[in-house]
Amino acid sequence: MVKLLKVILSLMVLALPVQAQDTSWVQVEAQPTLREAQERARVYGAQFGAAVNGFQLSSGWYAIAIGPFGVDEAPIELRDMRRAGQIPGDSFVADGGNYRQQFWPVGASAAVTPTPAEPAETAEVTEVQEIVEEQIEEAVEETIEVVEIVEETIEVVEIVEETPAEARRSERELDADGRKLLQEALQWEGFYNAGIDGAFGPGTRRAMSEYQGFKGYEATGILTTRQRAELVDGYRAQINALGLKTVEDANAGIRLTMPTAMVSFDRIEPPFIHYTGTAENGVNALLISQEGDQATLFGLYDIMQTLEIVPMNGERSRDSDSFTLTGQNADLHSYTYAALEDGAIKGFTLTWKPADEKLMMRAVEAMRSSFAPTAGVLDETLGDPNGPQSVDLLAGLEIRRPDLSRSGFFIDGAGTVLTTTAAIAQCERVTIGDDTEVSIAAQDDALGLALLKPQATLAPLAYAAFQTGQPRLNSEVAVAGYSYGEVLDMPVLTYGQLSDVKGLAGEDTINRLTLAALPGDAGGPVFDASGAVMGMLLPRAEDGRQLPGDVSFVAAVPAIADFISTSNLSVVASEASGSIAPEDLSLLAADMTVRISCWN
Repeated sequence: MVKLLKVILSLMVLALPVQAQDTSWVQVEAQPTLREAQERARVYGAQFGAAVNGFQLSSGWYAIAIGPFGVDEAPIELRDMRRAGQIPGDSFVADGGNYRQQFWPVGASAAVTPTPAEPAETAEVTEVQEIVEEQIEEAVEETIEVVEIVEETIEVVEIVEETPAEARRSERELDADGRKLLQEALQWEGFYNAGIDGAFGPGTRRAMSEYQGFKGYEATGILTTRQRAELVDGYRAQINALGLKTVEDANAGIRLTMPTAMVSFDRIEPPFIHYTGTAENGVNALLISQEGDQATLFGLYDIMQTLEIVPMNGERSRDSDSFTLTGQNADLHSYTYAALEDGAIKGFTLTWKPADEKLMMRAVEAMRSSFAPTAGVLDETLGDPNGPQSVDLLAGLEIRRPDLSRSGFFIDGAGTVLTTTAAIAQCERVTIGDDTEVSIAAQDDALGLALLKPQATLAPLAYAAFQTGQPRLNSEVAVAGYSYGEVLDMPVLTYGQLSDVKGLAGEDTINRLTLAALPGDAGGPVFDASGAVMGMLLPRAEDGRQLPGDVSFVAAVPAIADFISTSNLSVVASEASGSIAPEDLSLLAADMTVRISCWN
């Protein structure tokens, strides 16, 4: 304690106090880190010179203030600087009660080290210096003696807060902008949900009281000067972290307010201009700009929903000349807006981490309300021709892909699909292709069979006609399936032979094939030479046994027919005879076989 006091007293002798009681400041900004505050102080210093000061706040943030001014002068200076556009509109007069250590100008609060004496200095000057030092040392020692006597009786005294009457008097000095700013800050903190009108009615008073209770203050419903400063400082510091500024991108022909502290220009990949953030903040923005008509707009609406930056959960709306997309999942939230005007489609997308929802929705509001198309549209030839290319990328953005792709095939004209249970296991969502939603009508895990019902009306070009007789051993067969998942748009035919009409353990519900299938083929139809379906390809068993690569199994027609009958459906018998040409079998397979997508 005594050692600490020596340091404090030494600094008191050498340093001036931060402020006098009859002074005020015009506070223009508050920043969360010292580095950001110093950068902003340097900017203001270029404009206001030595009048710019920086102090650490009691909340831990860093305030930038202009002054000091007399108590009566500060409001006039605030008004004049606002009118001149020199300071932000939400700047306010602060009494400095929560100002702590001064950090700007650099070295303002540090002890001054005397300049070494020049040889020409006289002995008299040296003697005076020694006398002053002795007097300071004696004063410090005397003070320490007093402290040692009363050290055990020192108690921490709480700062005397304004009374409600005093708080109300200081509140009357707020101008309209200052009153609205308090409502905005209360709204930001979740205590106020009415209009921002600057009128402190019952709703605002209730919000103030709730805020006081949350912070551990007496809930009077009237914020004191210190409480107002704490509330506003915290609010402005978070908003300032966005760095909202007007950006006009001549390439895109778009002007809007963007969170420039979060993102910066990265690259052009038509029809997008990419603005990226850091790995830490996870924020990214796109400007959308292309020529087009309503069909182009609607196409963009569909395409955007296939991208990873637009998660599947979220509201979607589209009218004749604009659309809005929102998306949310556990890792990413996003907002997209685009509109058609005079043959040009322009818009933006903003993505962020879910933890930053409140802050980033403020950025979305700013971008949406300020969005303004300007002359010009993005040139399709811009961008890096040697940039990364992939079927999984669209203009540099990752296309959403299913977690698992397997095969299936239509069994009737209503679009009912037969597939393997492996295609739907543990899926939050199952589709035919990428976007046709289906529901699970029935499944048999023992047989590995599942029936899917489309939620929209389908009219398949072809559906399965099943073999009615006993399949012939060693006859040629072909399985149609999406061997390579979503890489190819059409199913692949893989040829083989029927090796046995039962399984390795004698099961009569399956047949064994000599056919080298891939995982994506599972669930696909197996054709005989006539084009009749003789079964459904089953996935390879994962029971620890390593079978030869060309050993495959197919669910037999009788087992399939029994399973389908449980859903009050029946199989269609094939009337085909003879052999079908390979090209005709390929067409039949393409019309009948579908890709089943599993999404999580």
